[in-house]
Amino acid sequence: MIQARCPICDAAVVAEHKPFCSKRCKTIDLGSWLDGAYTIPAVEPPSPEELSPEELEVLFGKAEA
Repeated sequence: MIQARCPICDAAVVAEHKPFCSKRCKTIDLGSWLDGAYTIPAVEPPSPEELSPEELEVLFGKAEA
């Protein structure tokens, strides 16, 4: 059977503090969340002003007059 490991210090997980090994590692993880250390980088789409007429046509279709 595979023993679960603490994501902070790699020690064996303790049921009372699952998925961590101790209250200390729980607190370290909470601090990381609160500091913004766990983020997903965003990619901003280009604004319509940055696109060429051809790119706009592909995205929105040809405008009818």
